[in-house]
Amino acid sequence: MADVAREAGVAAKTVSRVLNGEGPVAAGTRERVLAVVGRLGYRPNLMARNMRVGAADATVGLVVPELGNPFFGAVAGGVERVVRARGLTLVLGCSSETAALEQALIATFLARRVSALMIVPSAAAEHRHLRAERAAGLPIVFLDRPAAGLTADCVVSANRQGARTGVAHLLAHGHRRVGFIGDRPAGLHPRRERFQGYRDALEEAGLPADRALVATGHDREAAAAAARRLLALPDPPTALFTGDDLATTGAVVALSGAGRRDVALVGFDDPPLAECLDPPLTAVAQDPAGMGVAAAELALSRLDGDRSRARRTVIPTRLVVRGSGELRPAPGAPRPAPS
Repeated sequence: MADVAREAGVAAKTVSRVLNGEGPVAAGTRERVLAVVGRLGYRPNLMARNMRVGAADATVGLVVPELGNPFFGAVAGGVERVVRARGLTLVLGCSSETAALEQALIATFLARRVSALMIVPSAAAEHRHLRAERAAGLPIVFLDRPAAGLTADCVVSANRQGARTGVAHLLAHGHRRVGFIGDRPAGLHPRRERFQGYRDALEEAGLPADRALVATGHDREAAAAAARRLLALPDPPTALFTGDDLATTGAVVALSGAGRRDVALVGFDDPPLAECLDPPLTAVAQDPAGMGVAAAELALSRLDGDRSRARRTVIPTRLVVRGSGELRPAPGAPRPAPS
């Protein structure tokens, strides 16, 4: 504001009156101030203003792909816990995995002058349109999936390492044909990283990667159908590794419906009531609340003046052993020779 006032040749109070619509200002002066605001790319620091006047209505915008997914609910909970402690209010929007809707939500949040913006990108989204906002100092943090076309802060899970650990666990229990059921599209960051972790574990064990054992299921029904297709192969897998909660749920439905208790299963992520399944689900557990906390803390550090380079924070996963991943192949199950 001081920069605008100096450039326009007016007092800072006059700039404040123009921007906030408070008090009389001559038309010529108003036009001169607004011209300088446009030229300098000035954006009011709502966080500083709200702290100064004691208000607690500043907002942080968060865009997620799905509201019904418990993972994103936990992420939002982590964000909200941190920003609430700073007197900020979380505003949530759902993109429905649609790039156009995501961009519209972002535009709405920017119009509200949010103090920080957090985004779980939709699959086909592109983020070059946020370069000006980031250059102007608006804290922008991406969660679960990095930005496309923009260098920005991001917080992600250890997807590749977690998947490698989960598949290696199945291999350590004697399985040599492990099916993979992942989300779509194949280029989606978490899916791509988890599939690479699956490939890493096979390679480390000296096993070939059989494309026939790789399937896709974006929702529970599609994942169940994918599991049934894999189990119907002439040389079926003796174990399944599922890349997300919905794929895991679909696999459980398929195995239960077929009465199959001889197929081992490890799921990425840890769905509710996993310990109540029969057998209880062995899972690679993420920490979505921790992801939200880390992202919110990063955004607040930017609000506090941190202008260091964009950072990538990786939140560790952990293998939760419960029973389904420890089932061994049935006697006589195929054991292909290492490649």
